[in-house]
Amino acid sequence: MSKVKTSNRTRIRRVPTRAVFDREILNQILDEALICHLGFTDNEQSFVIPTLCWRNENRLYVHGSTGSRMLKILKSGASVCVTVTLLDGLVMARSAFHHSANYRSAVILGPMHHVDNETDRLSALEHFMEHIAPGRWATVRAPNNKELKATDLFWIALDEVSVKVRTGDPVDDVGDMDLPVWAGVIPIKQQFGPMAGAKDMQLEVAAPNYSTVFGQRWVNE
Repeated sequence: MSKVKTSNRTRIRRVPTRAVFDREILNQILDEALICHLGFTDNEQSFVIPTLCWRNENRLYVHGSTGSRMLKILKSGASVCVTVTLLDGLVMARSAFHHSANYRSAVILGPMHHVDNETDRLSALEHFMEHIAPGRWATVRAPNNKELKATDLFWIALDEVSVKVRTGDPVDDVGDMDLPVWAGVIPIKQQFGPMAGAKDMQLEVAAPNYSTVFGQRWVNE
């Protein structure tokens, strides 16, 4: 089993028993996530910006407009903090204090690296689209030179990471077990569809089937 690399900065101090060191779990979290939150500092002010992300091997990628303040900060080589959270359920306890949530999360620290080479940028963008919608890259118009110049790509190595997971039922105090209060978990699942075609489509084009995306089934009705 390949293990997640950690450091003193990523050591989990609060409920360390929830720490996970299996790299496959990390990969599953990042591959299921669509959004990460990227933290950085600009002129002594901290910001946390949500942005689309995708994993390729040992790297997590983000992209955006070359005019973005965030991407300009990333290009400087500043260290950042990237977080991803998947909420799997609300944990309902017998006492207000012990209510919790089931989740899977990852925190990644380090500098972002700029993707300079045009071939590498196209490859990364293709990987992103194929991750979201397998087979779509071959059907759409490829980015032109103007669009590529307006788009910046960055990646962060998955070398300094913490992974934390909570599963299961509420953990109530022994003295509360006989209270006449329902306890359990309200599951939360990511679900896709049904697909809605654009109102300005000028050709009759059959809707593609992306039902295998993220291992989830799209709603067909």
